[in-house]
Amino acid sequence: MNFVISIVNPNEAETLTQICRDLEIPLAVDLYGHGTAVRSMLELLGIDSSEKRIIAAVASREKTRQLIREEKRNLYIGVPGHGVIVSVPVKSVGGGKIMALLNGGQQPEKRMPELNYAYELVVVICNSGRTDQVMNAAREAGAAGGTVIHGKGTGAVGTEKFYKVSIAQEKEVILIVSKSEQKAEIMRTILKKAGPDTDAAAIVFSLPVTEVAGFGMFED
Repeated sequence: MNFVISIVNPNEAETLTQICRDLEIPLAVDLYGHGTAVRSMLELLGIDSSEKRIIAAVASREKTRQLIREEKRNLYIGVPGHGVIVSVPVKSVGGGKIMALLNGGQQPEKRMPELNYAYELVVVICNSGRTDQVMNAAREAGAAGGTVIHGKGTGAVGTEKFYKVSIAQEKEVILIVSKSEQKAEIMRTILKKAGPDTDAAAIVFSLPVTEVAGFGMFED
């Protein structure tokens, strides 16, 4: 099973949702966010807004490949400005009924997912309004860009402050896909210039991926 994150332009969200229905992918969540491309890049690509829609779905290995194939065909994923896809392996699912729902009633494969170690998904959680601080650090280390999702921390009582990091306040989640060899430097630079001792108070971690699409110069 994979957690598939598709980041597309707002006018393509309905088409993508229909693709998920056609493929009988039972769980797809629609989120709102924005890209981190600078204004000059948006103008170069002819894009009026950095607003993005993030469709997050849980799909089997075969459905993941079908989903990516249909997005490339119908949403022109791979053409600059049309979106990106990244899938993260799911290690376990809570309960047989949920597994049956997510897997279309079929018995899941008893094997480890094929990880694509050429890429990793860097996840940054920082204070609201500090995206530029984080992305300036990430770009300095070679990151090409990212996507921002807005949210709010839900720290438990008594954990509002942990190493000077405020947990329960407005947050921004930044998703950055990087080549594996660049990942460590990107994370180090973010922590140095936007980490817990700064106003951004960024927390950074990375996840392996199984598939990527739409990253232009990243792709073979």
